Amino acid sequence: MMKKMLAVVAAAGLMMGAVAHAGMPGADADKLHEYLTKEKPYTNWKLWPGKGKLYKGTEPHGALLTTYVNDVALKSIKAKKGLQNGAIIVKENYMPDKMLAAVTVMYKVKGYNPEAGDIFWMKYLPDGKIEASGKVDMCIGCHAKVKGNDYLYTGKVKK
Repeated sequence: MMKKMLAVVAAAGLMMGAVAHAGMPGADADKLHEYLTKEKPYTNWKLWPGKGKLYKGTEPHGALLTTYVNDVALKSIKAKKGLQNGAIIVKENYMPDKMLAAVTVMYKVKGYNPEAGDIFWMKYLPDGKIEASGKVDMCIGCHAKVKGNDYLYTGKVKK
């Protein structure tokens, strides 16, 4: 009976968008934006190891970038075993004049999109308007070139 109940609870978790960890948003742009800007402001997170603020970027992200990682992403980067469920990477995209153009997000949500690394993608503008989210073809198409590194260009997350 207990095993059956646990199986039902586990299946329900997968069907509900596979919330990464307790208290974290699932694959929902509005909830993720709220989480990143109000609940757990990403600007309080660590920077990608070895990257400072306003490092040289490439298109389509911008001339200058600043990349923040949550604790799960930081542990994943250090372990070099791939992104773990719940990893969030937030990239601020700046113009050459150091004006913020957009914020792009990669969020690993188990079961969300196995065909593309279970990444939930999001892009929002400085005013907070969400411009793209979910299974964004442009993001997936470009980042698929580094599929073997969990769709990440910024640095190695796999040996």
